[in-house]
Amino acid sequence: MKKNFLITTGGSGGHVVPATILFEHLSKEANIIISTDKRGLKYLDQEIYQLIIIDTPKLNNIFFLPFNFIIILFLTLKSFFLLKKSRIEKIFSTGGYMSLPVILAAKLLKLKIYLIEPNQVLGRANRYFLNSCKKIICYTKKIRGFPDIYSDKIIVINPLVRENVYKSISIIKNKNKTTILIVGGSQGANIFDKNLKNSIVNISKKLKVKIIQQTSEKNISFLKDFYSKNDIENEIFSFDKNFSKNIQQADICITRAGASTLAELSVLNIPFIAVPLPTSKDNHQLENANFYKENDCCWVIEQTNFEKKIEHLLNEILI
Repeated sequence: MKKNFLITTGGSGGHVVPATILFEHLSKEANIIISTDKRGLKYLDQEIYQLIIIDTPKLNNIFFLPFNFIIILFLTLKSFFLLKKSRIEKIFSTGGYMSLPVILAAKLLKLKIYLIEPNQVLGRANRYFLNSCKKIICYTKKIRGFPDIYSDKIIVINPLVRENVYKSISIIKNKNKTTILIVGGSQGANIFDKNLKNSIVNISKKLKVKIIQQTSEKNISFLKDFYSKNDIENEIFSFDKNFSKNIQQADICITRAGASTLAELSVLNIPFIAVPLPTSKDNHQLENANFYKENDCCWVIEQTNFEKKIEHLLNEILI
């Protein structure tokens, strides 16, 4: 008889993608429920996953703090009865404030709690629950901000990568064109949309290029029209569940430094230029990027004066 596990996730693709990878592995031995907030539904196919909505409010607004605490108390009770009714034995959390009610309920029920930290900086939610977890799954023991007292709880694994990345058939690349993949992350990156396209046009005057770019829904038509008018072959998309196919076509990638994207690029041996999001919590994207740079997987440039830096670097690499 299969065991019953719950994975708590939500918010951005950076949280949800590791959750879906865990599902791929754990569903072979257990029945899995995934709890997520409403934002996480964008990345989860309701026909594949058994989903529960736990829409946790942010706690960064002091004015609404008392009201939000009441909501979290209600959601904790909801989670408590869900875990008990579903006979959940283990909880896996990919971090973020979204996990708060579920982990609190799991503590009350004295369930086994496992944390996942794909970034090179310990997340705040994971830090809060270190005392309560059985183990925390990381990609290295050198996690910035990790308390030494809990170091025995770390399990180091290879970066979590979707199964279809390993199973994907190698795509024959176009030898007549250099394919540049641009990845703005699950929320898109305005700096890539606004400050990169002119550099791409300049590069295309010296080298035949094809652009595959992930952006927000609102910018798809604009970028398609821009590149087409400049006679540059392009594929512009928002969220793509078969993202590995786009990665395989690339000769080089320009990307934010989310843990999941960098892991897939490194597994598929695609060189990349990481442009860490400077506003990422505790500057974790810079730490993610430097981890791969130290292993000779990429180049890292800061967002300041991005347009000049990226064009200069692309010329050095490609021309």
